Amino acid sequence: MRDVLLLTAPTLPRDDVDMPLIVDALAARGVRGLVRGWTETGPVPAGVELAVIRSTWDYAARRTEFLDAMGALAEDIPLHNPVPVLAWNSHKGYLVELAAAGVPVVPSVLVVRGGRTLPDLGAERIVVKPAVSAGAVGVGLFPAGSAEAATHLAALTATGDALVQPFQESVREGERSLLFFDGELSHAVRKIPAPTDFRVQEQHGGRNEAVQASPADLDVARRALAVAPADLLYARVDLVGPTDAPLVMELELIEPGLFLPEGPGSAERFADAIVGRLPAAG
Repeated sequence: MRDVLLLTAPTLPRDDVDMPLIVDALAARGVRGLVRGWTETGPVPAGVELAVIRSTWDYAARRTEFLDAMGALAEDIPLHNPVPVLAWNSHKGYLVELAAAGVPVVPSVLVVRGGRTLPDLGAERIVVKPAVSAGAVGVGLFPAGSAEAATHLAALTATGDALVQPFQESVREGERSLLFFDGELSHAVRKIPAPTDFRVQEQHGGRNEAVQASPADLDVARRALAVAPADLLYARVDLVGPTDAPLVMELELIEPGLFLPEGPGSAERFADAIVGRLPAAG
């Protein structure tokens, strides 16, 4: 068997439902998936030919350490997604770059560290979030111009950059996630928040259902991915708004949940993509 590292977090805040499916699909292709915490030190096990980032869900709180560790690992074996992708995608300022490239995105204003001025976005409610975060950690929904919003912004920018966006009411109907493996659409999922929340993550009461990606969803997702650094083994594009006029909410190129249980055959497609990145047998 050929060996691949599947990187996870030392401690997971929730179950990684994708990992067992990936391991089984790889095994069916003669590849052993070795699950390893990204913080583990020491040499790469003999025979490992490739590393794939999966559920490193704690990276945002340790971004510099994570990027350094992934850079060191990439010196020994191929890593996907590659370090330039990780560096670019781990700071939400990439949304401003997407907008400058003409990609339809949720309007986003970057407030750099030390900044305290709330931008006027012409919205009744705004979302204030850290520029480096995952899983909706540190995200707040506030009345525009409120003291609460200003206090939250100041707390975030005391230690890092922040993003301010108009609240998208369409999120109540759910975000649409399009999953790509090696640049090809695999499947799509709608993430629906709990009735009393705006966050779509399952740990906040959200639920997922399989959907068909609309032509407009697919077009906008591909336009966004064209701006990202190249060589993506996997990608998830999160969209909001009407299916004929979507906006990019997030690009997830580091450790996205892949919603494999909601996509029949998707674990097999992902395993095929991984196998396709293995070095040619000598």
